[in-house]
Amino acid sequence: MQKPSIPKGTRDFSPEEMAKRNYIFNTIREVYHLYGFQQIETPAMETLSTLMGKYGDEGDKLLFKIQNSGDYFSGLTDEELLSRNAAKLACKFCEKGLRYDLTVPFARYVVQHRNEITFPFKRYQIQPVWRADRPQKGRYREFYQCDGDVVGSDSLVNEVELIQIMDEVFRRFGIRVCIKMNNRKILSGIAEIIGEADKIVDITVAIDKLDKIGLDNVNEELRSKELSEDAIARLQPIIMLKGTNREKLAILKKELAASEIAMKGIAEMEFILDRIERLELTAELELDLTLARGLNYYTGAIFEVKALDVQIGSITGGGRYDNLTGVFGMDGVSGVGISFGADRIFDVLNQLDLYPADSLKTTQLLFVNFGEKEENYLLPLISKVRAAGIRTELYPESAKMKKQMGYADTKKIPFVAIVGENEINEGKINLKNMLTGEQFLVTLEELIEKF
Repeated sequence: MQKPSIPKGTRDFSPEEMAKRNYIFNTIREVYHLYGFQQIETPAMETLSTLMGKYGDEGDKLLFKIQNSGDYFSGLTDEELLSRNAAKLACKFCEKGLRYDLTVPFARYVVQHRNEITFPFKRYQIQPVWRADRPQKGRYREFYQCDGDVVGSDSLVNEVELIQIMDEVFRRFGIRVCIKMNNRKILSGIAEIIGEADKIVDITVAIDKLDKIGLDNVNEELRSKELSEDAIARLQPIIMLKGTNREKLAILKKELAASEIAMKGIAEMEFILDRIERLELTAELELDLTLARGLNYYTGAIFEVKALDVQIGSITGGGRYDNLTGVFGMDGVSGVGISFGADRIFDVLNQLDLYPADSLKTTQLLFVNFGEKEENYLLPLISKVRAAGIRTELYPESAKMKKQMGYADTKKIPFVAIVGENEINEGKINLKNMLTGEQFLVTLEELIEKF
């Protein structure tokens, strides 16, 4: 007999883990609803034509493809079969694939349903995605994404609200975070001013390592990418940017005055800061020029959330993109979105032990089963207890008392109700506190009151 197993890079979730995950998803869902976001879902599989070519060559390789049903050899020549060209053959007998992220299916959804959507469209989506990646610690082949996007609006008020949403979610979780913000236009302006417009990625990758390797090594790395000494010299005040967000912007205004695109980015930053300063944020909002995620698709604001009390990568990220639906032939749909990293948030909440006691929704009360007569008496009574919202179980068999108490212990059920012949005659319930061992005789009303 082969031992049962699951595919590499996937996981089972126990009842306790599911309760914790639901706490995460429900918290995110509640905050999205507060800001007028509505939920959609899209199928686990999309046609390959929807998915291919959207994530670069690397992404195409990481797509899980689904074999057609039926006889998929029928349309193939012997020549094609013998060619052993995997990519070509896959196109012949796979028409569908598992979704790789939620953004491309969302873009497809917007184009397909554009006539029934009200713009600006605020949607959120909490679903699993699949990547044929090499599984490693913290990297899975099946994992959840929790995306929120606003499309069909250029207003930066959307950015302000997304910052508020990130702040509120982590405030509810009790996780101390720093929300980092940058702008693609400022990065483009920096590269333009120093005359190295095509090296924007090399520049940001190097600057990003400042904390880890220090200034001299950053400059060495820039040299190795063939930046001129003049360009490196002009980068220094920008690499060493310090101070408050306003002080940083003042320096950038001076250094980047000659770049039209940079000034646009700085104006966008100022708009957001002007609004945020009127609001009460729990988290710190920090302008961070080293933040350069998603440079191939973000066109404006870029966001990232870092947990302050745990060593872990970013736990949320996002930004503004200009052309979500262009790949499906519908131009000019600008959007801005964020994605909460549910798996990383799960790890952070576990490490800091921040789950509220009641979030696990475990049984609160177990009724001991003494036999048929008591069972018949208890079933209607338990209905009333449940109707009052108390999570209650009746032990299904009249097993030995020790076994029933052991069950309550193992399931961490805090209270056990004992109703035998005497209690039935008195119309009372003997309630035992499993933590302290105390027992009380109570009426049904008092029992409900107690919870």
